[in-house]
Amino acid sequence: MPAKILILGGTGQTGRLIARHVLERSDAIVTIASRRLGKAEELAADLGRDRPERVKAVEVDAGNAESLRAALAGQTLLVVAAPTTAYVETVARAALEAGVDYLDVQIGAKKFAFLQSLAPEIEAKGRCFITEAGFHPGLPAALVRFAAAHLDTVESAITACYLSIGRDIPFSDAVEELVEVFRNYNAQVFTGGHWTAPGTYQMRKIAFGGDIGTRSCYSMFFEELRPLPDRYPSLRETGFFMAGTHWFTDAVIFPLAFVLLKIIPKATKTIGRLLWWGMTRFQKPPYRTELIVQASGTHAGQKTEFEAAVAHRDAYELTAIPVAAAILQYLEGLGRRPGLHMMGHLADPRRLFTDMKRMGVKVRTTVA
Repeated sequence: MPAKILILGGTGQTGRLIARHVLERSDAIVTIASRRLGKAEELAADLGRDRPERVKAVEVDAGNAESLRAALAGQTLLVVAAPTTAYVETVARAALEAGVDYLDVQIGAKKFAFLQSLAPEIEAKGRCFITEAGFHPGLPAALVRFAAAHLDTVESAITACYLSIGRDIPFSDAVEELVEVFRNYNAQVFTGGHWTAPGTYQMRKIAFGGDIGTRSCYSMFFEELRPLPDRYPSLRETGFFMAGTHWFTDAVIFPLAFVLLKIIPKATKTIGRLLWWGMTRFQKPPYRTELIVQASGTHAGQKTEFEAAVAHRDAYELTAIPVAAAILQYLEGLGRRPGLHMMGHLADPRRLFTDMKRMGVKVRTTVA
């Protein structure tokens, strides 16, 4: 019996790509859920041109529990690809009540905290909830685990992201979640065997190599990083760093966004559009998104350096493809366990990157 997957926000930039990759790589039946039924039906017709029996459409309001319950009837997995963190309690509880597993492609400290509070109930009901899915969060922890799998002991594992999206990438309401990241900005890194204070940050020069070269990067914290030192006791240093974009964006747009959030905290859409304007107006080639891990440790008794990178021209694709790859593992049972899990810790990293490569992501590894 094929699994049934409901994609909330299925007509969005990320949701539609997740749907396409899942349909191409599995036999799952996919339902496109949107507040606008006509738009969902149009996309379902397009995706289902050669497989109409496998693609459906439904109108759903994420803030309406009754609407969610009706849509979730008979589903196997709910994929939340819409910027609906304000409704996380309604959405998560609807999934639990319907006996449906859950995966979200969202960023948000409040969302994560609520799901953590729900974790005992999730496990007691035998449901699998996967959070922090995508490329960041999502891939940093997976990259560290991938590096650790190539080393006998891992002592340092630094992850970093280069993001230059150009001007042809369409605006998405998901930018509002980026505003929430600014609102709750945390820049901790794990160094010298302990986490730095939340209010501090570090800057590093990261050598991405190739046409990107070496970039100045700012530390940024994701919850998926927190368990890594416990998972790898030999680890003395880990963290995530984001490459600077353009001097004007870094020195003017981003600080202005911080100030505006303090003065007019409810102006999320306006601040989101300001950030998007800065990110698309001033960035320069090469236009792509790339995440790397630079790790060091030992292998066969020798000091070893390991580096892995994943890259794609389209940032939305590099968000959707890891999610689709994680869903493939879920459908096979490899990526399904009762409880609350972060994608970067639940998915098998070797399989994840193999499947991502098959879906068009460039993957490279170097051992020295």
